[in-house]
Amino acid sequence: MTGTPTTIVVAATPTSNGDLHLGHLAGPYLAGDVYARYLRATGAPVIYTTCTDDSQTYVATTAHRLGTTPQQLVAESTAKIERSLRAAGISIAGLPPIDDRYRQTVLDFVTVLHRAGRLRLRTVRLPVATRAGTVLYDGLVTGTCPVCLAASSGGVCEACGHPNNFAELLEPRSAVDPDDPVEPREYAVLVLPMEDYRDRLTAYFDGQHGRWRPHGMQLVDELLAKPLPDIPVTVPGGWGIPAPFPETPGQVLYPWIEAMPAVMYSTWWALGREGEPTEAVDEHWRAEHEPRLVYFHGFDNVYHWGLMDLVLLMAHGDRYALPAANVCNEFYDLGDEKFSTSRNHLVWTVDLLAEVPRDLVRFYLALTAPEQQRTSFSTEALHRIVTGRLVESWNALAAVVSPLGSLGGGSLGTGSPGGHPTSPAGRARADAMRERFRACYQLPGFSMSRAADTVATQLARLRTMADAGRIDRGDLLLEVRTLLAFAAPILVDVADQAAAAGVELDQAAAVPTAIVPFELPRLPESGRREPARAGAGRRRPVPVPH
Repeated sequence: MTGTPTTIVVAATPTSNGDLHLGHLAGPYLAGDVYARYLRATGAPVIYTTCTDDSQTYVATTAHRLGTTPQQLVAESTAKIERSLRAAGISIAGLPPIDDRYRQTVLDFVTVLHRAGRLRLRTVRLPVATRAGTVLYDGLVTGTCPVCLAASSGGVCEACGHPNNFAELLEPRSAVDPDDPVEPREYAVLVLPMEDYRDRLTAYFDGQHGRWRPHGMQLVDELLAKPLPDIPVTVPGGWGIPAPFPETPGQVLYPWIEAMPAVMYSTWWALGREGEPTEAVDEHWRAEHEPRLVYFHGFDNVYHWGLMDLVLLMAHGDRYALPAANVCNEFYDLGDEKFSTSRNHLVWTVDLLAEVPRDLVRFYLALTAPEQQRTSFSTEALHRIVTGRLVESWNALAAVVSPLGSLGGGSLGTGSPGGHPTSPAGRARADAMRERFRACYQLPGFSMSRAADTVATQLARLRTMADAGRIDRGDLLLEVRTLLAFAAPILVDVADQAAAAGVELDQAAAVPTAIVPFELPRLPESGRREPARAGAGRRRPVPVPH
C-alpha cells in the first residue's frame, strides 16, 4: 500500500436478529455514509464497512421468542439489513458472509493473544437460570444496573453506558423465562485484564479530549477513574464460535470480542470486492500502513467500541493502528418515546423509503440526527420541513438556473463562449460556502445535522438573491454548483443525476473564473400519502446495533 493512507470508516456492527428501523439508520449508518461520501468527494481513499454480529445472544433470545432457529433468523435478518442499507443509499460494498474465513479470522485474532500470555484464567460468578441450566449473560439476562439503577440487560447498561460483567447486574432474571429462579455459580473463564493497559489507555485518551463528543468522553473519564474491568474472552454459552482453548472446554468466545477481527475481515472483503485483495485479512489494519480508523456508534456502545475494542487492539502490541476518532450518537426517539421493537413503537426504514423519496428521508434524518442529545422523528415534521426548507426552494432555484444556458442577457448577466464569468465577490462567497461545509464534514467537528442545516440556509439565500435579481449569472451558477457539490453526501440521488449530466462536483477543484451553464436536477415532492405509522408491524423485530 502506497500513497495517501486509507481512511477506514466503520459503522457499529448490526445484530442479525431483525431489520433496521429509523432509530438505527439515523445513528451510525447514515452518519458514517455521509462522512465517507464527503471523503470520497475530496479524493481521499476511503473504505466504508460493517458486518453483521451473528454471535450476539440477542439472536438466540429473538429466535426463541419467534419459534425459529438462530441460523434461520440470521439468514433472514442479514438479507433484510442489507436491503435496508441499500435502500437508504448507504455506500458500503455489502455485508460480507459470516463464513469459515470469518470464523478463522476471529480465532486467529484471539489465539495470538492466548499464545502471548495476554489472557488470564479467572474464576467468576455468573447468574444461572436454575431450571433451564442456562448461564445468563448479555441479552440472556435482565435486571438493574448497579451504577445508575436503570433497567438493564447484561454486559453494558444502555442508559448510563457502564459495563456490568459477570454477576454485577442487580436482581438478575432470565430474559427467556423471568420465572425461572436465578442463582450465581462459579465458572473458570478466560479474560483479558483491561487494567494491564491503563497507562496506554490514559496516554491515548489524553490526546482525545476535544476530539470526542462530550457525553462519550465523560463516560470514558468515569470508567478510567476507577478500576477497569476484565474483558470476558470465553463464556459458558451455547451460541457463538466455540472457544479453542484447553482451559475452557465447552465454552464459546464472548461475542463482543469479535468486533475488531470482524471489521478487519469486512475491510478485507470489501477491498476484495473493489479489486484490491490481500492475502492477509488484517493487512489493511496494520500500523505500518498508517490507516486512519474512524468508528461511528451509539452512546450505549462507548464502552465496547471506545474502550474494550481499543484494549483488544493494544493487546497485540504495535501490530495494529489505533482509531483516530470515535463519533457516537445519542438515541433517536419516535414522538416522545424511544424506538421500541417490543412495544411495536417504530418505523421501519424500508417502509418510510417506500413512501418518501430517499434524498428527502436522508435530509430529514441528517437534520434531526441525535448527535449531542436525544432528538425525535415524526412523519408530519418530515413532510413539513423537507417541503418548506428544501424542496420548494430547491425547485424554485432549479427553475431559474436551468434556462440560463439559452438566455443572452437580462438581470442575471451576459454569457460568453467559454462560460459565464464569475466575479471576485461571487468567488469569495463560493469559498465561504466551501469552508462552512468543510467545518461540518471534517473531524473532530463532524456534524451531518449542521451540514443539512447549512444546505437549507444557503439554499434560502441563493433563492432570495435570484428572485430579486441581485446576482450575476456566472456567480449564481458557481454558488449553486458549490451548494450541489457539498449537499451531495446527503442528497445522493440528485447529485448522481447532476454528475451523470456532466456537472463538476469535485469538492477539491479550484473556484473557476468562468462557469459553463448546467441544469440543476429537481427534487421530488415529499410524496405525502398515508404516512408511515408507529407499529407498522410488517416484519420481525429489529437488531440492537453494536
